[in-house]
Formats: sequence, structure tokens, C-alpha cells
Amino acid sequence: MSAYEISAFLHRPNRYLVTERSRNAKTGPIMVTTTDSSSCPDACPFKSGACYAKAGPLALNWRKLDNGASPTIKGLKDVCEAIERQPQGALWRMNQAGDLPGKGDAIDRDSLDQIVQANHGKRGFTYTHKPMNEANAAAVKSANEQGFTINLSGNHLAHADELADLNIGPVVAVVPSDTTENVKTPSGRTVVICPATQRDDVSCATCGLCQRQRKTIVGFPAHGASKRKADAISKS
Repeated sequence: MSAYEISAFLHRPNRYLVTERSRNAKTGPIMVTTTDSSSCPDACPFKSGACYAKAGPLALNWRKLDNGASPTIKGLKDVCEAIERQPQGALWRMNQAGDLPGKGDAIDRDSLDQIVQANHGKRGFTYTHKPMNEANAAAVKSANEQGFTINLSGNHLAHADELADLNIGPVVAVVPSDTTENVKTPSGRTVVICPATQRDDVSCATCGLCQRQRKTIVGFPAHGASKRKADAISKS
């Protein structure tokens, strides 16, 4: 990108995709959304090449979203309306790729608050790698208190302990790719390995663990085309 193109990319509103009924076996048939990659924080160590979403069909759709080439691009208003159309108690996932609204490390609190409001009566959940500075932490804490579950994403188990100590929301963490059984963090917290990564008959739709407010940390074994890079981060 030229300097002009980079500036335009960073200053335009976030773009979204809405899949009303996912065909991904891991999520199951629930609504999922995607946010353009400008939402991804520089603080995320996976951004430079270890991100699972940068390979395969998901990467293709993500690039189309970034480039404005997808015919199904949505704005924030469209996303909120799609959430509101979900039945009461419906489970849905924000961001199969991308992060919370906002550019880079910052959370757009106004946009997030609109999503939180639209989610009332629903069971939305997502994950964030945004750094938990004072403003971001306040936004995440408020969302969790109002029923929209934001999991803080740990780069490794020690980082998961740091995030859990903040006491603003549930925590997940990347664990080495060969991890198949529950483990403990350095501080002794229980880490439950994501059931959908271990069993073909489990999906987000049937599990729902990441949507719950909980003390248990959910572990995701490094996976995808960049598994080796993600593995290295998880062991740091």
C-alpha cells in the first residue's frame, strides 16, 4: 500500500461481514461476523504471520472485506440490526476474523456500546487481543457486565494469568499445538482445552463455554497454516 492508501485504510469506518448461519463445522450453524483487519491491534504478536485467519477460505473473504471487493460488506448499523433479528437467547459469535471495533490498539467505545445494546437478550461472544489500557479495560468490563461476552486473548499461559488478574472478563489462551488435556497456568488456574478442537461432535453451537462468564481459562491449541509460528508464541 502507498502512504495515502494506508492512511485511508486506517481512517475509514470499520467494515463488517455478517454470516447469518455459519457452515463452519467448528462454530456450528450460528450467526458469525467478520471485521476488517484494521481492527487488529499492533499489540497482537500473531498479526505478523501467525494468525490462523490469514490462510484458507477465511483469508480470501477477509482480504475482499479489506479491499472493499465483497458484495456483502455491512456497516455497524447493519450488524446491529442482524444481531437484533436473532431470537431471544440465541448464541452468536462476533469476529471469526478481526477484533473489536476501532483501529489498531484502540477500542471504539461508541461502536462497541451499540453492539452491546443490540445484544440484549442474546448470547453474543467474541475475543480481543487489544491491549488492556485503562480505556479499553473499561469498555471490555462494561460489555461483559451487560451480557456481551468479551474474552481476553492470552498469547501464552503466563499472559493469561496477567489478563485474569485484571478481573474484567473471561480469558482464553493459545497453548502448544500438541496440548490435548487440561493444564494449569503458572499461577495455578485451570485451563480447559476447547472441546471443539478435540471432538468432531462438539461446536460453539453445542458448547457455548466461551460465552459464559467464568474463572476457567479456555485453551486453544495452535493451529492453521502458521501453526509453527503460533506454537513458538504459545511457548514464550
